[in-house]
Amino acid sequence: MTEAPHILIVDDHREIRDAVSRYLEKNGLRASTARDATEMDARLAAGRIDLIVLDIMMPGEDGLSVCRRLSAAGGPPILMLTALSEDTDRIVGLEIGADDYLPKPFNPRELLARIKAILRRSETTVPPAGDLSGKRIAFGSWVLDADSRTLISAEGTEESLTSADIRLLAVFLQRPRKLLSRDELLDLTAGRSPHLFDRTIDNQVSRLRRKIEADPTRPKLITTVRGGGYCLSADVRELTG
Repeated sequence: MTEAPHILIVDDHREIRDAVSRYLEKNGLRASTARDATEMDARLAAGRIDLIVLDIMMPGEDGLSVCRRLSAAGGPPILMLTALSEDTDRIVGLEIGADDYLPKPFNPRELLARIKAILRRSETTVPPAGDLSGKRIAFGSWVLDADSRTLISAEGTEESLTSADIRLLAVFLQRPRKLLSRDELLDLTAGRSPHLFDRTIDNQVSRLRRKIEADPTRPKLITTVRGGGYCLSADVRELTG
C-alpha cells in the first residue's frame, strides 16, 4: 500500500499550523508541523517530506531565505503563504524556487487543491536532468555535468543548479536555436496545471539567466523573442571521455 504524501507546515502561528495539519490529515495526507526554520530542518532530517507549506513572515530565518536555501539544495516542493499586500514577496518567492503561493487568509480547500496539483506535477515530471542523465554537455562558454547538476565555466568556476534550473536548461539544450513558447516550456518542464501562468516560466528563465549569462539584463544565451517565447541561441554538443 502506497504511503500518503507527507506535508510539513512551517508557520510561527500555532493556530494555523494545527488547523492546516488537522485538515490535511482529514483529507488523506500525513502532516507534521514546525514553528520556525530550526524546527523545519530537524523535521527534514528526521524523514522524507514530500512538500512544505512555508510562511514568509517568521522569526529568525524568514520564509524567503528558507525557500532560497532549500531550492538551491534540491529540496522538496514549496508552497508559500503570503500576506495579501506582499506582491513583491510572492514574485520573489517564485523567482527563487517556490512552486506556488497562496495569500492569507486562505480557504483550506484551495490550499488542499494546490498541494495536490504540486504533488501531481512532482510525480509526473521527468527526472531533473531529463534525457541528459550521465552526459556532459557544452554550450556557449559552459559545460553542464547533468548528474551532479553543476555548470562549469571556461575559467573553471562552478555553478550549482536547482532541480527546476536543470529541468528548464535540459529542455533548451535538447532544442537548441528553436523558439519555445511559454506554453511549450510549461508543458515540457512541469506539465500544465490550471493555476500555472506564464509568469512562472518568466521567473524560472530569469533565475537561470542570472547563473549563465555574463549580463542577465542583456542575455546572449537564452534570448527572448517578442510575442513568441524563448530560444537557446547557442550550439550544443555532447562531450565524450
